[in-house]
Amino acid sequence: MPQFYLPGPWESQKPTLLTSEVCHHLRVRRVQVGESFPIFDGKGQIAKAELLSLSGKSGLAQLSDIRTDTHREAPYAITLAQGLAGGDKMDWIVEKAIETGAQIIVPLQCERSILKLTRSSDQDRAQKRLTHWNGIIQAACEQCDRTVLAHIEPIQNFATYLKASSKPALKLLLSPDASKSMYSVLIENTPQDIVLMIGPEGGHSPEEEAQAQAAGYQIVSLGERVLRTETAGLVAITAVHSIWNPEMQNRLK
Repeated sequence: MPQFYLPGPWESQKPTLLTSEVCHHLRVRRVQVGESFPIFDGKGQIAKAELLSLSGKSGLAQLSDIRTDTHREAPYAITLAQGLAGGDKMDWIVEKAIETGAQIIVPLQCERSILKLTRSSDQDRAQKRLTHWNGIIQAACEQCDRTVLAHIEPIQNFATYLKASSKPALKLLLSPDASKSMYSVLIENTPQDIVLMIGPEGGHSPEEEAQAQAAGYQIVSLGERVLRTETAGLVAITAVHSIWNPEMQNRLK
């Protein structure tokens, strides 16, 4: 049975009220009173919950074996700075980025982005997208047994993001035209927090690549083939794990 997201704080001394969402999942899976199911709080805690009652959108459970379990989280934080992609591609990107291990996702409005969400008139649409993507993050964590919810930043312009101050030292922009390979950079560096910047359909413009280089990004390639925007980030995240943390990569199989 998959784990269910139940925000804390938790107590083991008295019954815990379940959210309507958890109640819905329990009804769909026909979990009966007296049966147990796993829960997580999105901050690294897990527990076993025994169903005490379930009626409509409300329910109670008794929690036990509350403990911290973050073994599926890498010791370094991967930020996926993803150029906004059109259609439902961003939904797929967010879901798979969580499954492969990204801790932070940054949706970026780039010069060649088909989807436009950073104008003042787009604020409501942008907020609805963020709420939708947070729901995808939660569902993906439930599916792949991650116990820490990834963070998704507000949608922002490419240039605005580059000017932000707090960023990891290792910053890579993926480009099929780069002469330096991502593999060589990862081999030369010890595991650390990293930003992986992926362009939208059509990639980053030459001006954006120049701006990124001026901000400390290295322009690197994933190989000879040109990957779609919804593929490149997932391949890059997996490459980081396979080179920096092979033991974790084996556990994720």
